[in-house]
Amino acid sequence: MPAAIREAIAAHARAETPNESCGLLLLDGDRGIEYVPAVNKAASPYRFELYLDPVRWSEIELDQAVVHSHLSSPPRPSRTDVENIGQWEGLPYLIYAVRTDDLAAWTITGGEIEPLELS
Repeated sequence: MPAAIREAIAAHARAETPNESCGLLLLDGDRGIEYVPAVNKAASPYRFELYLDPVRWSEIELDQAVVHSHLSSPPRPSRTDVENIGQWEGLPYLIYAVRTDDLAAWTITGGEIEPLELS
């Protein structure tokens, strides 16, 4: 995870406080190469509904990981995250914790949470 991308994720999360932020991390293999901020249509501090302009999304040809923030809880998937995994099941799922400035990555498959290493 390049430092500039991590900082873009953190800055977006801080800017969206008191609501969760969300966006996409564009991947080249297992390497993050760009953070694309999105809109949290839920406008909630407890959950997110990622919205990205459909034209912008259609222009993305790289694999993607979803990114969202937790305001006060650790960067671990919550029960809400697991229950609402939807199209992100089995894909990299990153969470930035605003309170502690921590970023962690996971996969969620069949209700099971597995950590991914960030470097």
